[in-house]
Amino acid sequence: GLLEEIEQTNIIKRYHKKPVRPADFFAKIFDAKFYEYIRPKIERRLVQALELLKEKPLFLMSKDGYAADQRIEIAPEPASVLFHFRRNGEETRYFPTIKYGGQRIEFMYKDAQVIVNQQAWLLLEHVLYHFDQPLEGKKLSPFLQKRYIAVARATERKYFETFVRGLIEKHHVYAEGFSIETHQHDAVPVLKLLYVENGTSQLQLNFRYGPYLFASGGESKVTVRMQYDEAADQYTFHRIKRSLQWEEKRMQELLDRGLYRTSALFSNLEPLANGDERVSVMDWLRDQNDELSRLGYEIVQEDPHKRFFFGRTELDLTVKEGNDWFDVQAVARFGNYEVPFIQLRNHILNNVKEFVLPNGEIAVIPEEWFAQYNHLFQFSEDKKAIRLSKYHIGLLNDISEHTALTMDRRLEQLANFDAIDEIDEPRQFNGSLRPYQKAGYNWFHFLKKYRFGGCLADDMGLGKTIQTLAFLQKQKELVAPGEGPMTSLIVMPTSLIYNWQNEADKFVPELRILVHTGIGRSKEPAVFEPYDLVITTYGIARSDEELLSAYYFNYVILDES
Repeated sequence: GLLEEIEQTNIIKRYHKKPVRPADFFAKIFDAKFYEYIRPKIERRLVQALELLKEKPLFLMSKDGYAADQRIEIAPEPASVLFHFRRNGEETRYFPTIKYGGQRIEFMYKDAQVIVNQQAWLLLEHVLYHFDQPLEGKKLSPFLQKRYIAVARATERKYFETFVRGLIEKHHVYAEGFSIETHQHDAVPVLKLLYVENGTSQLQLNFRYGPYLFASGGESKVTVRMQYDEAADQYTFHRIKRSLQWEEKRMQELLDRGLYRTSALFSNLEPLANGDERVSVMDWLRDQNDELSRLGYEIVQEDPHKRFFFGRTELDLTVKEGNDWFDVQAVARFGNYEVPFIQLRNHILNNVKEFVLPNGEIAVIPEEWFAQYNHLFQFSEDKKAIRLSKYHIGLLNDISEHTALTMDRRLEQLANFDAIDEIDEPRQFNGSLRPYQKAGYNWFHFLKKYRFGGCLADDMGLGKTIQTLAFLQKQKELVAPGEGPMTSLIVMPTSLIYNWQNEADKFVPELRILVHTGIGRSKEPAVFEPYDLVITTYGIARSDEELLSAYYFNYVILDES
């Protein structure tokens, strides 16, 4: 049973592996350290046993071992204790009084014994008393043979701050010579930001009761703060009642919103990761700011020299197409402030997270912006604006996966592109394109649709010339009646001119072609106007650079460049 577990023979067997006589054990092994270790375990069993024995006969063993020497009664109701303090000009006297059934009972100088210390049980005149509140027996033990304890003025301040304050938190106290005030305030949850630049920031949950702030996780329903007025020589103890159940609900509220406790001992919190992606405290605060405000949370900051912005942060991107580039017009919104995104260029490229807003608040740039938009600035051809070459269209496609982009219809189609369209061959094309040639022909039309340049890099002999001529013939057929030709230019080595002429005569005889070579070639741009295609060489192109630059060609095609 419970009592057999704490009988000395069983205790010796449990805590000493080798056989030993009780007399030797207590003389050689048992010491104060062992006693402090084992006593709480014994007392827990003893309290359990006493609770079970409340309505059963109980006897006190005599010193000579007689088991039923004196009958003991267990008081059916708990007693109460009140601690008294009387402070005067010389000292403070401290003593407890005990009441049972509304009547004060005298226990000093009555041969009373504290049977259990951890949760006090007091044996007084053959009656075992237990108490209505948690009470350590050592709070009563000094007064079994003493009327009071006196504390001198010289040491009272430290004594008040430690012992008296703790006693007022846990027990009923009556004071003369100083004040005890009880306060009951509506509590406010307070999140304190512990910010670490380029490190792991955390949040700390506290609770404000009136002017008093307490860390989350306390176990006492009452917390006491001491105040000393030196001029009046007056101590005031403020008893603040706390709602621990309400506090725990607030903590659970935060855990349900994606935070976790970093330690069982402290109230510090960090956001849970989103899959493989780490979530920073600042990102979490931005996402939860409106909801936290609705729930009544205050957000305070540890560093008084920095005021952080916690409001909604957004980025609007608009893409406009130029001839050979995309202009990205981006605006970052921090609450009511709009900041051209280009102003964050150096921050994004150099991983600088803090950006000062016009009102002096510090906006911490969202973590994901550094990963998502770094390439946008790296590949921009202008440091004062965001301008991308059309070759970087893939960047916009990547960005559109996580950011709302505003773009024209054609760019939107390109962003959602999944296959190249099939285009009919030109009517005036003498022949039929092979499947791989048809793919190149279709690709030319894809480039045209989205105004891209391109490089057709098929192996020699696979018909790059034929694909190009078919494409140019198709462009001729798409010209509306009454409109003039849309002249294109092909530049090639001199050795290839005959081949191009021959292939054109064979497959697209309707194309009007001018061979711009020789000493007698025209020096006027207007000469190109009637033709669908102008053929020249690289040498002539260098010589006639000014002439060729003065005319707007529909396409400029380089062969074997």
